[in-house]
Amino acid sequence: MNVEDFDFHLPEELIAQTPLEHRSESRLMVLDKENGSIEHYRFKNIVDFLEEGDCLVLNDTKVLPARLFGQKGDTGANIEVLLLKQEDGDQWETLVKPAKRVRVGTEIVFGDGKLKAVCVGLKDHGGRILEFHYEGIFYEVLDELGEMPLPPYIRERLDEQDRYQTVFARERGSAAAPTAGLHFTEELLEDLRAKGIHIAFITLHVGLGTFRPVSVDNIEEHDMHAEFYQVSEGTARLLNEVKERGGRIITVGTTSTRTLETIASKHGEFVEENGWTNIFIYPGYEFKGIDGLITNFHLPKSTLIMLVSALAGRENVLNAYETAVREKYRFFSFGDAMFIK
Repeated sequence: MNVEDFDFHLPEELIAQTPLEHRSESRLMVLDKENGSIEHYRFKNIVDFLEEGDCLVLNDTKVLPARLFGQKGDTGANIEVLLLKQEDGDQWETLVKPAKRVRVGTEIVFGDGKLKAVCVGLKDHGGRILEFHYEGIFYEVLDELGEMPLPPYIRERLDEQDRYQTVFARERGSAAAPTAGLHFTEELLEDLRAKGIHIAFITLHVGLGTFRPVSVDNIEEHDMHAEFYQVSEGTARLLNEVKERGGRIITVGTTSTRTLETIASKHGEFVEENGWTNIFIYPGYEFKGIDGLITNFHLPKSTLIMLVSALAGRENVLNAYETAVREKYRFFSFGDAMFIK
């Protein structure tokens, strides 16, 4: 299957640059994966499409304010650092710009010395292993000095940092938000619970690989990035019970989907587990864990639109995207949503 099979025309003005004032007022396209029919609603209407006994699965990862701006200790040259993954103790894998200025032994100073880093290793494509030095608690220092690492297609400055967090975010570790969850409010979650819909949480820390383009023509040759996931014993038990009673498991976002499909593919059921997944879901994949998906509108030729196409059918999805463009839906992280039923 060729990467060009997942291309579509997207006018740049449809890429949402800022979040809506009210999260649940975003638009909701409802796509029937069996017949391809399309309906249009507001996201708050999602309550009407879920039934008592269904289970909604949310990713509770929390985005780190992982973008830091500092200066080289010796020359004062400006350096931008993006935290990717904690390696060992105070050592982190990072992306550094300009990378050529940072060699092993280079010191970078942030916030008038509140935080310092020394380069202790080199990685490909501008990657550096930095060891940080500070007083107190690292995440508190990061909250003070760091900025939210918005995706590259968002050029507007985000005034309210918490708008790039879900209202249920609690497990620090992501380089990007699980954006399908941004539409939910506390009130909407309470409405869902009041209807008898179960709410379950998993954790998958989103890496920047989620924005990495597919660089091969044949998608089966794509090397999928790995991300850390965690599912508790309580969540696994609830999901198995929902399945046994005939309820549907509806994942919120591709991250929740990849987590549940990783576990269901390995064990044939849901179990308590944590680890790294590089599962790549594209058409031809047989879903083993989920029944429906709430997701945003994704980039052309991305692994995310391939996953959605595996669930709803490539022709149905591309038709839905053409409809979204025609109806001027908002795309990507701060954009509108789709429910595949």
